Amino acid sequence: MPHIIVEYSANLEEDVDLADLCDVLRASAAAQEIFPETGVRVRAIRCEIYSIADGDPRNGFIDISVRLREGRPLDKRKAATAAIFDAAKNHLGDLVDRRPVMLSLEMRDIDAELAPKLNTVRDFIERKKNG
Repeated sequence: MPHIIVEYSANLEEDVDLADLCDVLRASAAAQEIFPETGVRVRAIRCEIYSIADGDPRNGFIDISVRLREGRPLDKRKAATAAIFDAAKNHLGDLVDRRPVMLSLEMRDIDAELAPKLNTVRDFIERKKNG
């Protein structure tokens, strides 16, 4: 864990390198002590149809959703939320000065009893390290 899902308005693709944004968010999450690097996964979902605020076609949004297994302390979740949000803001740079953009992030818990998991990524990473 966590799952980081980036939903964004299609009109931002001309101004934002979304693959880089995903890498930035992954690295930021992996640097947080509450997230194991081998569990971090980030994906971006382009939203073709949207209507924002006054309807101006230049209005854009990036909504970041962080889902993680329950049980982590609130102070650690707050710190991770702030770090990931700051990483996104820093990656966007002056975009918010050049055009109207809404940036948001929400972190929420997943009930472990209702979310079975299978992850062999860590096994493959260990094999790569050990040759």
